[in-house]
Amino acid sequence: MRALILGGTADASLLAAEIARAGLDAVYSYGGRTRAPADQPLPTRIGGFGGVSGLAGYLRCQGITHVIDATHPFAAEMSRHAVEACAQTCTPLIALERAPWTRASGDKWTEVADVTAAVAALPEAPANVFLAIGRQHIAPFATKPQHSYTLRFVDPPEAPLPFTADVIVSRGPFTLDCELDMLRKRGTAWIVARNSGGDGARAKIDAARTLGLPVIMISRPALPERRRVESVTAVMQWLGHSTRLGA
Repeated sequence: MRALILGGTADASLLAAEIARAGLDAVYSYGGRTRAPADQPLPTRIGGFGGVSGLAGYLRCQGITHVIDATHPFAAEMSRHAVEACAQTCTPLIALERAPWTRASGDKWTEVADVTAAVAALPEAPANVFLAIGRQHIAPFATKPQHSYTLRFVDPPEAPLPFTADVIVSRGPFTLDCELDMLRKRGTAWIVARNSGGDGARAKIDAARTLGLPVIMISRPALPERRRVESVTAVMQWLGHSTRLGA
């Protein structure tokens, strides 16, 4: 057996650690968007595959027998490519994907389908807005330059931003107290977030509830049908191995 982990998430790192402890042959793949990705206990590759045909060729060339899609829930293109490439090569595929967040008592969510709808949902009156959506998706917000935006990235921006913003360079996960302090100091009035799910990024959602702030919540993109589980334990069972994790 030789597995390929399509990674980049906290869950992917947990899975890599468990696979390494089990002594399984596997490769961890980063998409290449983060300039200083976290170290992994497995052989690691960085960069794209060159579309569906490139990924299919990689699976054949490297003798990959199992693929685990543990990418971000909004990495839709990579997930779609994985489905197609695995179908072409008859390679078993499973997605490790945390359940999306659900609205709780006290949440003030406006749920929207995409980034364009999120921009439209912001008020016209100037406000302090925390964009918790990643640097690849901020350009549309330049159409509402009246707002004071706060952005948070893992890496410093390499190119000029499409609007003036306060940029925080920091790697999560973040605690509830940390998020509360950040939102209060910046006088944040609105939060724009993607429904990533899981525990690693939910502190900002809990902080918004605590402070009574409205959240524009971007729904996950639609993906092709595939086997999906929500825990490292379930992936290890799929691979035919037990795990010491309770995740």
